[in-house]
Amino acid sequence: MVVQKRIEEIRSYMYENGVDVTLVYEPDNQFYLTGFRAISYSRPIVTLIDGNEIQLIIPGLEEAHAAQMASVDRTHVYYEQYGFRDRVLTYVDHLTQILSTLPNGSKVGVEIGVLPASIYMYLQEKGFVLVDIGAKVTEMRSIKDSHEIELLKVAGHLSDLAIGESLKHVSIGMSELEFDAYGDRLLLEVASQKYQDELIGYADWTCSGVVRSEMPHLYSSTRKFADGDVVVHSRQVWFNNYRAENERTFLIGNVTEKQKDLLKLAIEAQQVGMELIRPGILARDVDIATFEVFRKAGYAEFVQHRVGHGLGLSEHEEPYLRFDNDLVLQEGMVYTIEPGIYVPGVGGFRHSDTVILTENGSRSITEYPRDFESMQF
Repeated sequence: MVVQKRIEEIRSYMYENGVDVTLVYEPDNQFYLTGFRAISYSRPIVTLIDGNEIQLIIPGLEEAHAAQMASVDRTHVYYEQYGFRDRVLTYVDHLTQILSTLPNGSKVGVEIGVLPASIYMYLQEKGFVLVDIGAKVTEMRSIKDSHEIELLKVAGHLSDLAIGESLKHVSIGMSELEFDAYGDRLLLEVASQKYQDELIGYADWTCSGVVRSEMPHLYSSTRKFADGDVVVHSRQVWFNNYRAENERTFLIGNVTEKQKDLLKLAIEAQQVGMELIRPGILARDVDIATFEVFRKAGYAEFVQHRVGHGLGLSEHEEPYLRFDNDLVLQEGMVYTIEPGIYVPGVGGFRHSDTVILTENGSRSITEYPRDFESMQF
């Protein structure tokens, strides 16, 4: 079983570092190690891993869900309803009881980057020595196995269908939300017909016009497409929790020559990154190579972000393709390639595709046309 292999790897790391028990808080990490993920974590959920057991602390609301989905040895339930006020009411009560068996000075593994400050202080007050295990989980998650890659491929295919359907209906006067809805509808119809009893979700946003395309991390609005618009459309689709990202910038009607040139430049930069990325090179090399395309064209000051991020269970995953990351890329890593340029008074320009690093290079699992000619309407 895949989850069991992951637990064994975590336990080996714990043994090597003298860790007695590990607490996992981050939801996607919990899913990766147990197969369980809730919708909301306003009620805290904690996974505990030691040499013998995997334990899960959950609210009563998730008890049935965890019983069906979580690959754990034992669950501890806390309650918030008035009718159960005589039972355990907080997750910290369970945590205290479990940790009380450990001697003072025991090492506790935690994800230091996401651990609640209150629990950090609580563990220190109890005399535990904290060991960061987050980097190990990140390392494990960054290399996708064959099953994860197959899920990502389906997500990529569905994102292509959705983007293609929305682009078929581009017209002046339609709102960003109406544009999104065409792709959303086809995505949900195809998924329902072709993939029975699977978990499928999506997120998308469209930023149209000069001002909104310069800020392409905005939610879709009721703004209507107009002649001369630059439009950035972003879409993520997840299939059984694994995400693919697909973004296209397109032009509507009578745009300026400068807008055309900048879209061509962004497409060129992305192509450089997609041709370069492969096992054995450094993460920073991809970022620097795409940046150089913009710099040589005189637009270095308008680059606002790294060239790409890891992708899988989370919307953004480490490790990132950044100029200061000396990580050697490996087969099985999954990245977006999305160099962008954002010029005030002109617009924002960015394509994004999801690529899987293969033995001999890389493969894009988002395949909707990205050439300049296909992006004019």
